[in-house]
Amino acid sequence: MKTPTLIANDAGLKPYEGAICRRIEKARQAEQMLANGKPLSEVANGHLYYGLHNTGQAWALREWAPNARYIYLIGELNGWRPDSRWALKSIGGGSWEVVLPLSALRHGDLYKLLVVWEGGSGERIPSRCRRVVQDEKTHIFSAQVWQPPQQYRWKNAPPKRVQNPLIYEAHVGMATEECRIGTYAEFTQNVLPRIADLGYNVLQLMAIQEHPYYGSFGYQVSSFYAPSFRFGTPEELKALVDEAHGLGIAVIMDIVHSHAVKNDNEGLSHFDGTEYQYFHAGARGLHPVWDSRCFDYGKPEVVTFLLSSCKYWMEEFRFDGFRFDGVTSMMYLHHGIGVDFVSYDMYYDSQSDEDAITYLTLASKLVHEINPAALSIAEDVSGMPGLAVPIEDGGIGFDFRMSMGVADFWVKTLKAKKDEQWHVGDMFYELTNKRADEKTVSYVECHDQAMVGDKTIAFRLLDKEMYTGMSVFEPNLLVDRGVALHKLIRFATLATAGNGYLNFMGNEFGHPEWIDFPREGNGWSHHYARRQWSLADDANLRYRFLLAWDKAAVALAKEENIYGERPFAIVQNSSDQTLVFKRGNVVFAFNFSPTKSFTGYGFAVDAGKYEILLCSDSKRFGGFERVDERIPHFTVPENGKSMLRLYLPSRTAVALKKKSNEPIA
Repeated sequence: MKTPTLIANDAGLKPYEGAICRRIEKARQAEQMLANGKPLSEVANGHLYYGLHNTGQAWALREWAPNARYIYLIGELNGWRPDSRWALKSIGGGSWEVVLPLSALRHGDLYKLLVVWEGGSGERIPSRCRRVVQDEKTHIFSAQVWQPPQQYRWKNAPPKRVQNPLIYEAHVGMATEECRIGTYAEFTQNVLPRIADLGYNVLQLMAIQEHPYYGSFGYQVSSFYAPSFRFGTPEELKALVDEAHGLGIAVIMDIVHSHAVKNDNEGLSHFDGTEYQYFHAGARGLHPVWDSRCFDYGKPEVVTFLLSSCKYWMEEFRFDGFRFDGVTSMMYLHHGIGVDFVSYDMYYDSQSDEDAITYLTLASKLVHEINPAALSIAEDVSGMPGLAVPIEDGGIGFDFRMSMGVADFWVKTLKAKKDEQWHVGDMFYELTNKRADEKTVSYVECHDQAMVGDKTIAFRLLDKEMYTGMSVFEPNLLVDRGVALHKLIRFATLATAGNGYLNFMGNEFGHPEWIDFPREGNGWSHHYARRQWSLADDANLRYRFLLAWDKAAVALAKEENIYGERPFAIVQNSSDQTLVFKRGNVVFAFNFSPTKSFTGYGFAVDAGKYEILLCSDSKRFGGFERVDERIPHFTVPENGKSMLRLYLPSRTAVALKKKSNEPIA
């Protein structure tokens, strides 16, 4: 095998060429076994065969349960009693089928399967069920026949491929200000316009796959083909995606294929009485931290089940791709728990799960085969080389990887260092330390940093002052600091991001408080599982300044196309706490010092006339208007260099652009 480009681009991977080539060959063989020369998308069609289908002449229900002795369809059609008339018949290969007249089922009917195996039985929700609902009184989940009189009619074409995703991560249920669960329809009406106005070009929806426990944030999935009933109907989800497309926003789904809820009655665990139908048996099949089941990615039936799920969401709901959650947990037998990845050895040792890596490679290929414009993003904390490198170059094939170390850096900085100790050299290194052959998405905080037990950046900066000190009419030095640094931290991250940027819903305006879903420990309260949009809309509160800054920063990133080149450092002065770098045609100048302001702060740039595009100290962003943004800045020749000199106040960021080649002689 020819040396993969992945290794040619990184000589440090040469000792692991054998392992990398083995993984490439394993993925090739797995695809050959599954597809036998056909396109991969042609074998990811389990959802079109299994599950409940109206054929036009009858209802056909099929299920895969190799260990079952008998399977009965039970539900409202037969008083929930097993009967031979409703029994599924074995049709070989562990598959079962029952065909019913059209009159047997109606739209909205509830049903389940009663699976009988040697020594036991259990009620199960079909594995490919497309609609699951929960009884309000008994809290029992059931499958539901979903055959509305009219199918949804799509109005808008998906947007063109997004080269540099500016992602708005959102949770539909907590997107309402009221203390309840929000809906798809409300999100479409109330939140999508906000996202469009802010300028984000990708919407990432969390918790779409059905999950029994609302407080799991959607990460304990039970039904891998059913959109959560809590937020509304499948048609309302389609309308949300359709409207986003009409606004020019691509929509990706946070897809959880890294594990599954271990509930037997609602999920896939012990579906046919065995531990090992979908998951590993024994300890390997149980995630020690997440208390969930771990898929056996070495089983072709599991691989096709998950691949078919990808295809279903893309074709049925027109999602424009996925953010794959928990990839680190998939790729290693230790799940990354308590492991610091300090050498390349750790990516290729006996703790690697090459079956999972093969699945991820096939999933990446499938997503782009279905839609070449789709986005695939991997959430991996380990730094696995090649994760976001094309498959043909020896990688796993994701388009982007989350730059998770950036968020960790900001949290560690705020926790461990006083403002005067912030080291801009370390900062620039951490913000730009990315593999040259992979595209990355940076963020200050996603939903993880906002969860109860942690703190958002705004909460770390403002603490209790966010409740009492945000009035525009009352001076407050603590709030001044917090607002200024919130803007600088987010702007520095956006400006240095490798190829894209992410923000979690509400954090753009410094949403107060953490996220705490209804649970027994908080009296099942929704108070912390909502978004208080009115705070950002209130002209009397300073939250609106952070919102305005976020909108302006996103607009600059888009209008100036800053992600076309890597950031080039001009100044990293740790004693002054100043950081200046150039990206594309934009010069970014930061002063992180809490006390020092600089008059005529000089640095070398291309000769010419520069104008300010954005200044965090502007009054419209809650600043003190110490910089006159109307004044053009001309370079001056000094010691053979073209020097630009600025007034750079404390805790201020300025973005400038050269407008002409007119330096001062």
